[in-house]
Amino acid sequence: MKKCNKIQGSIDSIESMGLVDGPGIRTVIFMNGCKLRCKYCHNPEMWKLKELNTTPEDIVKRVIRNKPYFSKNNGGVTFSGGEPLLQPDFLIETCKLLKKENIHIALDTAGCGIGKYQEILNYIDLVLLDIKHTNKQEYLNLTSYPIDESLKFIKALNDSNKPVWIRQVIVPGMMDNERYLESLLKTLKKIKNIQRIDFLPYHKLGREKYLALNIPYPLENIPEMDKEKTSKLYEEFMNQYKTQKNRNCQESEYKHTEN
Repeated sequence: MKKCNKIQGSIDSIESMGLVDGPGIRTVIFMNGCKLRCKYCHNPEMWKLKELNTTPEDIVKRVIRNKPYFSKNNGGVTFSGGEPLLQPDFLIETCKLLKKENIHIALDTAGCGIGKYQEILNYIDLVLLDIKHTNKQEYLNLTSYPIDESLKFIKALNDSNKPVWIRQVIVPGMMDNERYLESLLKTLKKIKNIQRIDFLPYHKLGREKYLALNIPYPLENIPEMDKEKTSKLYEEFMNQYKTQKNRNCQESEYKHTEN
């Protein structure tokens, strides 16, 4: 008799036709649980790790229905949340089954889990890495959690050499200044295989969720980030980033020639 798989996960919801969580059309699995309490979080309903309500097999069955839509532009599955890394065994088992179906897997994460990072990354095709802040104290102020765990994940990510998309929310008064962007440049220099960088303007679309949950909205007095200003900051930043990247390549080639 075949042994029953007892691994279960806590899932908030599943979006069948996601277009902004990785390449192509994606099925997005929103997983419950998160250590961070980001002041701009728009999914506070997923902070707590709730009841176990699904299995890896159930997820794969749901995903396979959408497989015909994945063929163009590397569509597939994105694990988001919440923080998917807080359910490592469920995540690993689900990814194993998805890989048997040859499905592209993206992981949307802030890098704050409970370990098993290398094993998880073995099954991941793309990491969407959320940068919260570059400064230790400001990271703590923004998320109510130390930066150390995310640095552990970044080390594992670098060791894996997986493709990375960087996501940076731009909050007025926090990230929309030259000092922060310079520190972001230094931070990204330490992350390997970055293929894309996105700036996401801060918005208040999650505010009503806080009110419904009787949680004070932390950035009540902070205006939404202007989209045009965000685009301008992004253009300026990318020019600096590309210049830095080219310089690093030239220095590397020079050292290689010397040797």
